[in-house]
Amino acid sequence: MKRISYNLPNHAHYLTFSCYRRQKLLLHDEICLELIKTWDEVRRKGEFAIWSYVIMPEHIHLLIHPRNEDYEMSKILRLLKEQFTHRVVEQWKNLSPRLLNLIRVQRGRRSLHRFWQEGGGYDRNLYNWDVIRRAIDYIEWNPVRRGLVIEPMDWRWSSARARAGISDVPMVVDNILVED
Repeated sequence: MKRISYNLPNHAHYLTFSCYRRQKLLLHDEICLELIKTWDEVRRKGEFAIWSYVIMPEHIHLLIHPRNEDYEMSKILRLLKEQFTHRVVEQWKNLSPRLLNLIRVQRGRRSLHRFWQEGGGYDRNLYNWDVIRRAIDYIEWNPVRRGLVIEPMDWRWSSARARAGISDVPMVVDNILVED
Protein backbone atom coordinates (compact mmCIF):
# COMPACT_ATOMS: atom_id res chain seq x y z
CA MET A 1 0.00 0.00 0.00
CA LYS A 2 1.46 3.34 -1.05
CA ARG A 3 1.72 5.97 1.66
CA ILE A 4 -0.05 9.21 0.77
CA SER A 5 1.47 12.49 1.89
CA TYR A 6 -0.27 15.84 1.62
CA ASN A 7 2.10 18.74 0.92
CA LEU A 8 -0.26 21.58 1.76
CA PRO A 9 0.98 25.15 2.30
CA ASN A 10 0.90 26.45 5.90
CA HIS A 11 0.32 23.00 7.37
CA ALA A 12 2.49 21.69 10.16
CA HIS A 13 3.37 17.99 10.07
CA TYR A 14 3.23 15.73 13.08
CA LEU A 15 5.67 12.90 12.40
CA THR A 16 6.33 9.64 14.18
CA PHE A 17 8.80 7.03 13.11
CA SER A 18 10.12 3.96 14.86
CA CYS A 19 13.44 2.21 15.06
CA TYR A 20 13.89 -0.95 13.03
CA ARG A 21 11.85 -3.76 14.61
CA ARG A 22 10.93 -1.30 17.42
CA GLN A 23 14.34 -1.93 18.96
CA LYS A 24 15.55 0.46 21.65
CA LEU A 25 18.31 1.91 19.49
CA LEU A 26 17.98 5.44 20.90
CA LEU A 27 19.12 4.70 24.45
CA HIS A 28 22.61 6.18 24.27
CA ASP A 29 23.41 9.87 24.45
CA GLU A 30 25.86 9.65 21.54
CA ILE A 31 23.17 8.33 19.21
CA CYS A 32 20.60 10.91 20.35
CA LEU A 33 23.15 13.71 19.93
CA GLU A 34 23.89 12.51 16.40
CA LEU A 35 20.18 12.50 15.61
CA ILE A 36 19.77 16.03 16.98
CA LYS A 37 22.84 17.17 15.04
CA THR A 38 21.39 15.77 11.81
CA TRP A 39 17.98 17.38 12.38
CA ASP A 40 19.58 20.70 13.23
CA GLU A 41 21.76 20.67 10.10
CA VAL A 42 18.81 19.83 7.86
CA ARG A 43 16.50 22.47 9.32
CA ARG A 44 19.20 25.16 9.11
CA LYS A 45 19.28 24.63 5.34
CA GLY A 46 15.86 26.22 5.37
CA GLU A 47 13.60 23.27 4.59
CA PHE A 48 11.49 23.44 7.75
CA ALA A 49 11.17 24.69 11.32
CA ILE A 50 11.14 22.29 14.27
CA TRP A 51 8.40 23.23 16.71
CA SER A 52 8.50 20.23 19.03
CA TYR A 53 10.28 16.88 19.38
CA VAL A 54 10.92 13.95 21.65
CA ILE A 55 13.36 11.10 21.23
CA MET A 56 12.14 7.97 22.95
CA PRO A 57 14.17 4.74 23.24
CA GLU A 58 12.50 3.10 20.19
CA HIS A 59 10.72 5.92 18.34
CA ILE A 60 10.54 9.68 17.83
CA HIS A 61 7.83 12.31 17.58
CA LEU A 62 8.53 15.49 15.67
CA LEU A 63 6.39 18.51 14.84
CA ILE A 64 7.75 20.46 11.90
CA HIS A 65 6.55 23.30 9.74
CA PRO A 66 7.84 23.43 6.14
CA ARG A 67 9.17 26.90 5.30
CA ASN A 68 8.37 26.76 1.59
CA GLU A 69 4.91 26.46 0.10
CA ASP A 70 6.28 24.10 -2.54
CA TYR A 71 7.69 21.27 -0.41
CA GLU A 72 7.72 17.49 -0.51
CA MET A 73 7.35 15.57 2.74
CA SER A 74 9.03 12.55 1.17
CA LYS A 75 12.16 14.66 0.61
CA ILE A 76 12.07 16.06 4.16
CA LEU A 77 11.65 12.58 5.65
CA ARG A 78 14.56 11.33 3.57
CA LEU A 79 16.73 14.20 4.83
CA LEU A 80 15.72 13.53 8.43
CA LYS A 81 16.30 9.78 8.33
CA GLU A 82 18.86 8.74 5.70
CA GLN A 83 21.73 11.06 6.61
CA PHE A 84 21.47 10.01 10.25
CA THR A 85 21.42 6.32 9.34
CA HIS A 86 24.58 6.70 7.22
CA ARG A 87 26.36 8.43 10.11
CA VAL A 88 25.37 5.75 12.62
CA VAL A 89 26.44 2.94 10.30
CA GLU A 90 29.86 4.58 9.82
CA GLN A 91 30.27 5.09 13.59
CA TRP A 92 29.26 1.52 14.37
CA LYS A 93 31.61 0.12 11.73
CA ASN A 94 34.46 1.75 13.62
CA LEU A 95 33.28 1.33 17.21
CA SER A 96 31.50 -2.00 17.27
CA PRO A 97 30.69 -3.89 14.08
CA ARG A 98 28.49 -6.24 16.15
CA LEU A 99 25.99 -3.40 16.59
CA LEU A 100 25.42 -3.41 12.85
CA ASN A 101 23.80 -6.83 13.18
CA LEU A 102 20.90 -5.15 15.01
CA ILE A 103 19.96 -3.22 11.89
CA ARG A 104 21.15 -5.56 9.13
CA VAL A 105 18.54 -6.56 6.56
CA GLN A 106 19.01 -9.12 3.79
CA ARG A 107 17.46 -8.27 0.43
CA GLY A 108 18.33 -11.26 -1.70
CA ARG A 109 22.11 -11.27 -1.86
CA ARG A 110 22.39 -7.67 -0.71
CA SER A 111 22.89 -6.71 2.90
CA LEU A 112 21.46 -3.33 3.98
CA HIS A 113 21.40 -1.40 7.22
CA ARG A 114 18.04 -0.06 8.32
CA PHE A 115 17.96 2.11 11.44
CA TRP A 116 14.31 3.08 10.96
CA GLN A 117 11.29 0.86 10.46
CA GLU A 118 10.45 0.51 6.77
CA GLY A 119 7.96 2.99 5.37
CA GLY A 120 7.45 6.66 5.93
CA GLY A 121 6.14 6.41 9.47
CA TYR A 122 3.17 8.42 10.64
CA ASP A 123 2.62 11.85 9.04
CA ARG A 124 -0.41 13.93 9.97
CA ASN A 125 -1.11 17.42 8.65
CA LEU A 126 -2.00 19.96 11.33
CA TYR A 127 -3.46 23.36 10.51
CA ASN A 128 -5.56 24.29 13.55
CA TRP A 129 -3.68 26.00 16.41
CA ASP A 130 -5.60 24.10 19.11
CA VAL A 131 -4.66 20.79 17.47
CA ILE A 132 -1.04 21.93 17.15
CA ARG A 133 -0.94 22.84 20.87
CA ARG A 134 -2.35 19.40 21.78
CA ALA A 135 0.24 17.72 19.53
CA ILE A 136 3.04 19.60 21.30
CA ASP A 137 1.65 18.51 24.67
CA TYR A 138 1.36 14.92 23.49
CA ILE A 139 4.94 14.94 22.19
CA GLU A 140 6.48 16.53 25.27
CA TRP A 141 4.49 14.46 27.80
CA ASN A 142 5.36 11.17 26.09
CA PRO A 143 8.25 10.32 28.48
CA VAL A 144 5.99 11.03 31.48
CA ARG A 145 3.22 8.76 30.16
CA ARG A 146 5.81 6.01 29.67
CA GLY A 147 7.03 6.37 33.27
CA LEU A 148 10.53 7.49 32.28
CA VAL A 149 10.38 10.82 34.16
CA ILE A 150 8.07 12.75 36.49
CA GLU A 151 7.93 16.03 34.53
CA PRO A 152 8.41 16.67 30.79
CA MET A 153 11.38 18.98 31.50
CA ASP A 154 13.18 16.06 33.17
CA TRP A 155 13.59 14.27 29.82
CA ARG A 156 16.75 15.58 28.16
CA TRP A 157 15.71 14.49 24.66
CA SER A 158 12.63 16.67 24.38
CA SER A 159 11.74 20.19 23.32
CA ALA A 160 9.97 20.63 26.69
CA ARG A 161 13.24 21.76 28.27
CA ALA A 162 13.83 24.47 25.67
CA ARG A 163 10.20 25.59 25.81
CA ALA A 164 10.51 25.91 29.61
CA GLY A 165 13.50 28.24 29.20
CA ILE A 166 16.17 25.77 30.27
CA SER A 167 19.35 26.79 28.48
CA ASP A 168 21.24 23.48 28.66
CA VAL A 169 19.38 21.72 25.84
CA PRO A 170 20.59 19.58 22.94
CA MET A 171 18.58 21.64 20.42
CA VAL A 172 16.62 24.87 20.61
CA VAL A 173 13.26 24.69 18.87
CA ASP A 174 11.98 27.31 16.45
CA ASN A 175 9.37 29.84 17.47
CA ILE A 176 5.86 29.05 16.38
CA LEU A 177 4.53 31.84 14.21
CA VAL A 178 0.82 32.09 14.79
CA GLU A 179 -0.90 33.63 11.81
CA ASP A 180 -3.92 35.87 12.16
